[in-house]
Amino acid sequence: MTPNLLISLLLASAALSGCANVTVQPSMSQPVVTEPALQIPFKVISPTGAGPFPAVVIMHDCSGLGPMSSGSPARWAEQLVGRGYVVIIPDSFSSRGFADGVCTNPSPARADVAPSRRARDAYAALAHLRTLPNVDGRHIGIMGGSHGGATTLATMAAPAGSNTTFTENRAGFAAAVALYPSCGIRMGDWRADGSGIYKPLAPLLILSGELDDWTPAEPCRKLTDISQRAGYPVSIKIYPGAHHSFDSARPVRFVAMRVNSNAPGGRGATSGGNAAAWADSISEVVAFFDKHLENRANVSK
Repeated sequence: MTPNLLISLLLASAALSGCANVTVQPSMSQPVVTEPALQIPFKVISPTGAGPFPAVVIMHDCSGLGPMSSGSPARWAEQLVGRGYVVIIPDSFSSRGFADGVCTNPSPARADVAPSRRARDAYAALAHLRTLPNVDGRHIGIMGGSHGGATTLATMAAPAGSNTTFTENRAGFAAAVALYPSCGIRMGDWRADGSGIYKPLAPLLILSGELDDWTPAEPCRKLTDISQRAGYPVSIKIYPGAHHSFDSARPVRFVAMRVNSNAPGGRGATSGGNAAAWADSISEVVAFFDKHLENRANVSK
């Protein structure tokens, strides 16, 4: 039997660099039913003011939040906090022994931080946000890039065989954004071979790059098309000329050691920023969350 266990939410003592007018919540604990006792660090960043504000859980990519981090979660937090969202960023890797990420780690131990497992961290973060007095607990979204994007998809997928529709989802996330995720994995009734139907529990936006050779856009386009035809609220935008991690501030480069199931030999992938895609993705993400999370700071009533 799985016992009730405690995940300590270890909150940072300072706001993210570059985020103006933010506050950091005090440390507290969140009881959950999950795996052997584990401390998962979390960082909460809030706009100044009493709120209540809508909120977003940001799931990091395969590089984690340590010294090898891509920096993408911090960039998105800066954008969202500045627009009136509380942000929480769980660190799924460091306490599980992957402080340097898993981008180049082919070990079977990668399964310890698989997207399906990280979904538990996402829901623990959701539960914590709902304890905060400055958060509107009815309007909390989730987003992530790459490994965090796949985690977002796994978190939002209705269980296999479930007849639950997104309109019946009252206790979970209200909206989700997956940036350049892997769509070639099993999630609920969706299969890795592209069969079945992906059934999200809330409106979902996927943003992918046309030239992505790490998590190609085509499986996500197919997932979206099948889900839409089945009546599910999934949309996708594919950026021409953009690679994996188009929201990065770093130049495009190929890294031969990256674990890549879509590459010959299972290694090697290209990533790097695309200024046009980054700018447009900010507009897309903000508009999507403003609509579905009813951000009164940005949505005219």
